Amino acid sequence: QVQLVESGGGLVQAGGSLRLSCACAASGRTFDYYAMGWFRQAPGKEREFVAGIAYYGGSTDYADSVKGRFTISRDNAKNTVSLQMNSLKPEDTAVYYCAWGQRWRGPDPDPAKYAYWGQGTQVTVSS
Repeated sequence: QVQLVESGGGLVQAGGSLRLSCACAASGRTFDYYAMGWFRQAPGKEREFVAGIAYYGGSTDYADSVKGRFTISRDNAKNTVSLQMNSLKPEDTAVYYCAWGQRWRGPDPDPAKYAYWGQGTQVTVSS
């Protein structure tokens, strides 16, 4: 059983920053063996990949729309994965989801490769 709990969402003005965190609890699994990812879903749109990180943390991947503005990181000692979001734009408004990926793998933009998801946290960027 894997439980993911996101936090850190909120309302921010364009150009501002937010830091999302995801606390992971997994029974029978070791957090640092698994890739992790962040996805988002805006109203009326499909869920899309935002960022991913390899199980060992040394490899990351980003959607083109967030490259240079967002940074994904993980703390394997604390079983957490974070998303630092800078220079936020109104088009970043969405519900952001943390996702548990595949064992011994690098970042992957395919949502089908993620077995467990958090409940999501709302990010709203005003213009």
